[in-house]
Amino acid sequence: MSKESKTTEKQEVRKFKGDAVIWTVFFALCIVSIIEVFSASSGLSFKSGDYLKPVLKHCLLLGVGLIAMVATMNVKCKYFKIVTPIALLISFLSLIIVFFIGESTNGAQRWISIFGIQFQPSELAKGSMILAVAQILSAMQTENGADKRAFKYILLICLFIIGPIFSENLSTAALLFLVVIIMMFIGRVPKAQLGKLLGTIAIIAVAGILLIEMVGKDPAKEEDKKTVLTEQVVKKDKENVFEKMLHRADTWKARIDKFLDNKEVPPSEVDLDKDAQIAHANIAIATSNVIGRGPGNSVERDFLSQAFSDFIYAIIIEEMGIIGSFAVCFLYIILLFRTAKIANQCVNAFPALLIMGISLLLVSQAMFNMAVAVGLAPVTGQPLPLISKGGTSTIINCVYIGIILSVSYSAKKRDEEPKKEVALAKSEITE
Repeated sequence: MSKESKTTEKQEVRKFKGDAVIWTVFFALCIVSIIEVFSASSGLSFKSGDYLKPVLKHCLLLGVGLIAMVATMNVKCKYFKIVTPIALLISFLSLIIVFFIGESTNGAQRWISIFGIQFQPSELAKGSMILAVAQILSAMQTENGADKRAFKYILLICLFIIGPIFSENLSTAALLFLVVIIMMFIGRVPKAQLGKLLGTIAIIAVAGILLIEMVGKDPAKEEDKKTVLTEQVVKKDKENVFEKMLHRADTWKARIDKFLDNKEVPPSEVDLDKDAQIAHANIAIATSNVIGRGPGNSVERDFLSQAFSDFIYAIIIEEMGIIGSFAVCFLYIILLFRTAKIANQCVNAFPALLIMGISLLLVSQAMFNMAVAVGLAPVTGQPLPLISKGGTSTIINCVYIGIILSVSYSAKKRDEEPKKEVALAKSEITE
């Protein structure tokens, strides 16, 4: 076999595999996901009467996600620019549609059913936002950093994408905006603009908390109980747009008050009905020890709501112990640093910014989910990427990994030119 054919064969193998470390992290997270979803889905198994149905459905979704990931991986990174305007348009329209006719889950309208399949527009919107920011920052780079106009364009897109997400899913909107800010910092947006933005965010955050405290009602407080009951009785059939936007204020206030309440409650006085999620998550963590109970031996999964989704990390700690929980956390850290290494090798700014935005999105969501599970952050509906049981999020997160793999082999690297020059020199010497 000639040298040229061997080189072509190696390139094809590399094209299929992408970066080996990213593949390893992906499969490790999938293995953890299958084991823990199977263990944590006892409630779903009881309802369906089939203990294999939840995990088989989850494996099917992972299989679909794997196919989507491989398909995305084999698309060269330069073609991702083409889908950006289409993705932005679809995201904006779907977010507006879900705002008015979306299906409600836990008091929030976040889903659209298409032929019986639930679709979460915010998952697509997150990827569209990352694509748009990466494209703007890369296109408007100068010798002294990003053009000042890039900042305005990015904020305009944030208004149309993150704005609609905000009213239904505050935590998702906040995490996405945080990733956008970090991308602007990496993309060398002028520090004066970022400083003004951070100052404005701080003012808006304080004003927002005050508004929530004024408008929202916390049913846990005695003074708010009568008000809530009265409003439920006299509630109008139709809400105006302002009321619809603030319909989550009660939930936000209850979560903020609960998180800020530092009063130590004795175990004997814990209300397992009112604070079931936090209480059972704490019990799961407290009984885990160092090595845990072992896979499939969780006790709190039968009592912990959303054990297979929002609080799956508590089940991981209970079953795998402190060592296992640190290992899962370390996998996300490896994903972030490996992606940063790949991005640092890219010659062009777009693929580097794109995969950094995606990895920051996945890792920040993972860290926030873990913080919620151990009581370091208010309870929200953020799943653990690539581990929690899900539909849209599972498939789209696999697509995100596919984009990182695509850049790892198809983007032009800084070390490719020297290698070509050395190979050319060797061929000339041989001749």
